[in-house]
Amino acid sequence: MAKLLILSRHADNYRRLLETADLPELEIVTAMDTTEAEAVGLDCEIVLGEPKLVQPILMKLNNLRWAQSMYAGVEQFLDPSLRRDYVLTNARNVFGGLMSEYVFGYLLNHERRIFERYRAQREHRWDSSTTGMLRGKTIGLLGVGSIGAVIAKTAKHFEMTVHGYTRSSEDCSDVDAYYHGNDLLAFANNLDYLVSVLPNTSETHRIVDASLLGALPPRAIFINVGRGGAVDESALIGALESKQIAGAVLDVFDQEPLPKEHPFWSAPNLLMTFHTSAPSLPEDIVRIFRENYLRYLRGEELKYKVVFERGY
Repeated sequence: MAKLLILSRHADNYRRLLETADLPELEIVTAMDTTEAEAVGLDCEIVLGEPKLVQPILMKLNNLRWAQSMYAGVEQFLDPSLRRDYVLTNARNVFGGLMSEYVFGYLLNHERRIFERYRAQREHRWDSSTTGMLRGKTIGLLGVGSIGAVIAKTAKHFEMTVHGYTRSSEDCSDVDAYYHGNDLLAFANNLDYLVSVLPNTSETHRIVDASLLGALPPRAIFINVGRGGAVDESALIGALESKQIAGAVLDVFDQEPLPKEHPFWSAPNLLMTFHTSAPSLPEDIVRIFRENYLRYLRGEELKYKVVFERGY
């Protein structure tokens, strides 16, 4: 019988869902922090957990064969000094819809001038000025994996043009033009919206820098729902203060929580949402775990396997 450690602040909720998921030959123990985990779960061969809670006990899990991250991001597992003698899988194909809702909520807010209309209402001022629309605008996706593909599909619903920048793949039929390698600045040219859904890797580190921001037209809005490490924060602040771009929406940051003294708090035309765009919902994560666990029992390759050297 396999033994599973659920390590999460919401461990009881995950356990309740798993106990109704018809998983054979599985013993489940739960912990809400690393201290509890060390007391009950160091002999487990499977871990389902929050990366920041699993990482401190990773080297102590003597029987570990498979770790399923509850999140898409797995940075806590990637330090070269940590063990890699197990299979690591992450959460995928459950965040696309949530992130698409988030991105287009802010795109529509910008085009339809929702904040401006509300201010006019509060000031008893009739504002019948013309609004913009998404139709005919161009959105650029930094990263066109499973999340980027859903955003691209939504963009097509609004009759937008979609450009995508990827390492090499061109699998999404909703992308009108693909860019790779040294074409980054050409990709940024003439975008109305730039959306980053990139993971945190050595290749994506600070990819949104002064040169990329400078290649955007002044009307462009930058949105980051990927990872904070992809952005040169000083360059972004400079672009906002100089009106080099029209604005930005940030859900993720290089340091979280954002320090109270960080200049982002007072940067012009910047909206922040504190890593809330796409929460890991237990029912979604349990669905991923259930499919992979049945594969595990059958000796099949697990889905959403992380390549440690690549970082995702």
